[in-house]
Amino acid sequence: MAPNDEGLSREGFEDETLRLMVRTSVGGNGVRIRLSNTFGDGPVTFDRASVGIRAESGSAAIEPGTLRQLTFGGDDDVTITAGGRVLSDPADLHVEPEQDLAVNLYTAAPTGPTTLHHLETKTSFVAESGDHTDETGADAFTTEISQWFYLDGVEVVSPETNGAIVCLGNSITDGFESTYDANATYPDFLAERINESGSLQKSVLNAGISANRVLSKGAGENALARFDRDVIAQTGVTDVLLLEGINDIGAGTGAGSETLTAEDLIDGYRQLIRRAHAKGLRIIGGTLTPMKDNPHYTPEGEEIRQTVNAFIRTSDAFDGVVDFDAAIRDPDDPERMLPKYDSGDNLHPGDAGYEAMAEAVDLSLFRGRGRNGGKGHGKNEGRGGSPGKAD
Repeated sequence: MAPNDEGLSREGFEDETLRLMVRTSVGGNGVRIRLSNTFGDGPVTFDRASVGIRAESGSAAIEPGTLRQLTFGGDDDVTITAGGRVLSDPADLHVEPEQDLAVNLYTAAPTGPTTLHHLETKTSFVAESGDHTDETGADAFTTEISQWFYLDGVEVVSPETNGAIVCLGNSITDGFESTYDANATYPDFLAERINESGSLQKSVLNAGISANRVLSKGAGENALARFDRDVIAQTGVTDVLLLEGINDIGAGTGAGSETLTAEDLIDGYRQLIRRAHAKGLRIIGGTLTPMKDNPHYTPEGEEIRQTVNAFIRTSDAFDGVVDFDAAIRDPDDPERMLPKYDSGDNLHPGDAGYEAMAEAVDLSLFRGRGRNGGKGHGKNEGRGGSPGKAD
């Protein structure tokens, strides 16, 4: 997975084992993980790591017979420099689509400030003392956590999969206000649709960061700054589905705000489009969803949103369009979200709204292997921990 956001959480770990729960989008016969120290201020060492299939929903236990020790270039331990990322060797493990995995990380020495993804959508666990990476039981994992630490991605070896779709966005992609532990983000629902189609062989990666922006710093690095790491560097990526800009509008309009014009945001889109095309990737534009009666709403901001959405729909700058706005807006009051899709804050959809967004995606947009015909490799993001820094 790709998102890299800066959250304020615990200062680090020492002589502890993390058991991080992630969900696959595709199935396959091998698994490897990517670890990140993107926002660390020094090297961090993981002495042991392992992965297995979660025994049942809500549990910290691992299904017996599925636990696999992970290695890094043949070694059990790995040290990640400040700002660095590492990829494990593949482990021989059969996984199904949309299956929960448990990734175990043990560190003996203090890690220092953590790299993390802070949005609370799934429960993970910590064993507060010792190395428990070789255990399938849940008894040692007595502490619940709601962030992913250090785990930047999970990849499934899937020869049948011919590429990956990166959903790049902010909290609406990240799944804010979706039901906790329910896998109810729009990328989750999109992955289910793709798997049910039986014809489109793509995995789905959630690269959403709550409060993220296209142009300026909100939460984590903006989309322009993180595009290479969070999109282009993903294994087998063929497509980008972009839904970003509402936080730029919220921060850039109204009394005492930064100054933003629609053209500023469109220029940011054009830069992302050029960079995607330079790497042979398709990039699909998602229209910005309604926010009337949310505190970020202003008439000036709404005018920008409408102008930006008109550009997305009609400019032909993108390789395709998903009209998220039309999918969840109230036809009787188009500046507002339809109440049955609203989580209650007039900005973020609830589960039904996220499902409606996924239903609005025309799967034929993703046929083939990208603009240059390059073959993608089976990649499964599974909601692995996204980088961020705990100060």
